[in-house]
Amino acid sequence: MDQHLKDDININTLQKNLSQAREELAILYDISNAMRTTLELNHILHIILTGVTSHTGFGFNRAILFLINQKERTFEVRMAIGPQSGEEAARIWQHIEIEKKDLDDLIAQYQTSQNPDTSFYQSIKHLRISLHSPEGGLLARVFETGSPLHIHHTDIHKYREDPLLKVFSSHELVIMPLKAKDKVNGIIIADNLYTQKPITSDDLKIFTMFTNQAGLAIENSQLYEIVVHKGHTDSLTSLWNHGFFQSTFLKEIDKAKHNHSPLNLLMIDIDNFKLLNDSLGHQNGDIVLTHMAKLLKELSRDKDYVCRYGGEEFAIILPETNHIQAFEIAERIREKMASTTFPINSHQQPVTLTISIGFAGIPDDADNKEELILKADKAMYTAKFIGKNKTCPANSQID
Repeated sequence: MDQHLKDDININTLQKNLSQAREELAILYDISNAMRTTLELNHILHIILTGVTSHTGFGFNRAILFLINQKERTFEVRMAIGPQSGEEAARIWQHIEIEKKDLDDLIAQYQTSQNPDTSFYQSIKHLRISLHSPEGGLLARVFETGSPLHIHHTDIHKYREDPLLKVFSSHELVIMPLKAKDKVNGIIIADNLYTQKPITSDDLKIFTMFTNQAGLAIENSQLYEIVVHKGHTDSLTSLWNHGFFQSTFLKEIDKAKHNHSPLNLLMIDIDNFKLLNDSLGHQNGDIVLTHMAKLLKELSRDKDYVCRYGGEEFAIILPETNHIQAFEIAERIREKMASTTFPINSHQQPVTLTISIGFAGIPDDADNKEELILKADKAMYTAKFIGKNKTCPANSQID
């Protein structure tokens, strides 16, 4: 081969490689800048997975992000992005192409969607995988080694009994550890199930560079949320405090209006609590409040916000919950409290207590925070007026 021709080929290859490197660095730069715009964990996770799946990012078809539950010693799915079928994939990609959405546009969708429960996420959201081998399978191996794992299409059949692949069918995938200070704090799984595009060594190199930054962003966000959580938590009961309730209730109302979904508020008050304090002392009153707060948390759903409103009064925000569901939840709580024996100081006999509950919601009773609180509170006092140990909706108030 002519030497000039060889030189031309080498130059073209170098130019191609240089162009690809510039594109990859630009992607890293854009995603890194986006991650620096927030410390809110779910927003960070959305940015990370959007970067992994966006056509102007790394372009994977699907991605799942697991975080570690240190208490349970398991990996838990925190977010997932991707279609559930080839038809859905084609529809999504066509929409993105027509709308000419770039990475910033896709990231900005978080502000309005707040990570909607897609069918893909729904299919895997309950997945829990052990951190330890052998029961943790592929994820445990990546956690223990701290190194990426690329499962080629020729080897995928060997892992059909793996706890991940039992629910996440794939022909080829990559498992990437998220690390901060050489400590794994999460894992990303990505694949190209629908395009069947092979995962290359270049893909793994840029993905590794990205996950190192992503792991640090997650750690910073988690530390920030610990600080914020302490500032928004009631010191006695460990429930959300009054200030958190006010700000979160307003946000949930706005979200419910935007999504045209129902929302309800429970206001709960302990019956005859002043008598208990006067007869048994404030220390025992605090013990009762602590135990009641724990029960309220146990009886509530993950999406609910259980708050100490003040004194012996509690508030529970119930997103995506209509009047019938709110009444059922309130009654379950009320009946459980009435049948519970609350332990107090060892030299005292345990006590039984009842609660009165009022509730109000949108769109049935009001459309703003102040009026909803007022109506739920009045309904709660109606429950007390008609005999205590009752649940009353706002529309049953006695003037």
